Amino acid sequence: MTGEQHRIVVLGAGYAGLAAVRKLRRARGARVTVVDARAEFTERVRLHQRVAGQELRQWELARALDRHGAEFVRARAIELDPAARSVRLDTGGTLEYDTLVYALGSIAPNHVPGVAEYARSVATPEDAWWTTGVEGPVAVVGAGATGIELAAELAESYPGTPVILLGADEPAAWLGGKAVAHVRGVLDRLGVEVRTGAKVVEVTENGPRLADGSVVPAATTVWTTGFAVPDLAARAGLDVDAAGRIRTDGYLRSTSHPEILAVGDSAVIAGPGGRELRMACATAIPTGAHAAAVIVAGLRGREPKPLRFRYQGQCLSLGRRDGLVHGLRADDRPGRWMLRGRAAAVVKELVVRSTIPMAGLR
Repeated sequence: MTGEQHRIVVLGAGYAGLAAVRKLRRARGARVTVVDARAEFTERVRLHQRVAGQELRQWELARALDRHGAEFVRARAIELDPAARSVRLDTGGTLEYDTLVYALGSIAPNHVPGVAEYARSVATPEDAWWTTGVEGPVAVVGAGATGIELAAELAESYPGTPVILLGADEPAAWLGGKAVAHVRGVLDRLGVEVRTGAKVVEVTENGPRLADGSVVPAATTVWTTGFAVPDLAARAGLDVDAAGRIRTDGYLRSTSHPEILAVGDSAVIAGPGGRELRMACATAIPTGAHAAAVIVAGLRGREPKPLRFRYQGQCLSLGRRDGLVHGLRADDRPGRWMLRGRAAAVVKELVVRSTIPMAGLR
């Protein structure tokens, strides 16, 4: 292959894939092709705002990628052949690669009966086109970060519409008592009804059914508990975990096919303290950038460096005028410092805005 360009294909133009492309500008002698089914990039971390009726900016992927010297192919990857090092697309074409960056992200799960038929989601831009209008009540299933932000946003944007947040634990319980107190106080002020110890076993057209057999009446049920990943890697025979995420080594290379690097939500990545990195924009961008650094080092004949990652903090928006920013230890356990209120809302907004240049969109 002397004199030929090294073919790099990036599957997925989310935070992780775009962060990789931005760094791959340094890969001299390489041709970078990005595949995504969407023509525009939408900030996934703002999808709860879209559902609440707020307009979100979108970035044209072809134009953004062209600035980084990458070719954009709008298509969906439907088959991956690691032996042939090729990807078949739903448009009928096939792309061959020397190195593949797998950055397909995550999707909404539907493992609970009725979720696919009767529940809404905010997992992807396609999921979040719906809006509640002024009808209710709205049942938000899952008291994690997504559920908290969505419930607060809906209650603030549609005052008078009943919003019920259902979860096994108190909202923000993973961050400790002070965080719980602030989040619960804001949700109470916004009129969100919080139900803890609520295990949803089914979603019906009338609302979510709990383990005790009762149904929470709801005009709209929103499922925010957990994520799933596309099955492309599993079908291709790569080494994956039970959820279908690609297992990686310390350099983000597939443990079964090292010419494939997996980043973001679709990868199993070891983090500090022996914990796997959680699915988040905060992990997608740095892993995408590091995968690119590994590729560039290899093309230059240098030894790549293993991923070094530590958590810094977690931000939660509680509507447009309140929030919570909590410090984290390196291994994602809650630290001691915390910022609340309007100041936290401002910090959260600044953090979200900072992801745009890190993804190479500005």
